[in-house]
Amino acid sequence: MRKHILAAVQAHAAAEYPRECCGLLLQIGRKQVYHPCSNVAQDPTEEFRIAPEQYAEGEDLGEVIGIVHSHPDATSKPSPRDLAMCEATGLPWYILSWPEGDLRSITPTGDTPLLGRPFVHGAWDCWQVCADWYEREWGLEFPAYAREEGWWENAAGPSLYEQAFEGAGFYQVSQPQRGDMIVMAVGRTAHPNHAGIYLDTDVQLPETHAQVFGPGPFMLHHLLGRPSEIVVFGGPWLGRTRLVLRHKMAPG
Repeated sequence: MRKHILAAVQAHAAAEYPRECCGLLLQIGRKQVYHPCSNVAQDPTEEFRIAPEQYAEGEDLGEVIGIVHSHPDATSKPSPRDLAMCEATGLPWYILSWPEGDLRSITPTGDTPLLGRPFVHGAWDCWQVCADWYEREWGLEFPAYAREEGWWENAAGPSLYEQAFEGAGFYQVSQPQRGDMIVMAVGRTAHPNHAGIYLDTDVQLPETHAQVFGPGPFMLHHLLGRPSEIVVFGGPWLGRTRLVLRHKMAPG
């Protein structure tokens, strides 16, 4: 990071302390500049969120080439959410510890393992592990669906899986086959709020290891508060199932 940009980030971190500062690194012609933004997260001392309109302002000024934020009274080590959101944005992230002043950068790898990833809603969650499986196995790509924390608890709000599946190219079937998406209701919820990939008896994941036991059938999923994993699809999971969805591009 160039000296004048680092100085601007440090000044922003100091002004926002003990809140996390956040902003955008922009390429404007031949110049790189720091575009400070407001942190609109519910708990700005623990996380950050850039308002969509401010992100759009940055895009109007130039090309967004990086995301910047501070870690007040903490090291510059990226959190699981930092790593997940870096992957989700596809941009380098710059993390400044403050007031310590250490700067660290992380870059997206584009190849997050399907198994063992920590749960981060909106970036590494049940929908994302499904979307990543479809991209790697079948070459399908989906738009970035916005989803607020706790959307499933609001009975008056949208039921995201039920309302979006047809537009995403899925249709409902009665019996699952490998590659179908299983949509479930987990916990106290007003809407179906969880999804996984039905693998049948053929796991075929590069990360698969010895603790996957039994004849199956199996399901890949990512449950809130747990690493992504493969489980036997049956019993309670079968009882929680609300939709079995097949994509129009499914093989066969």
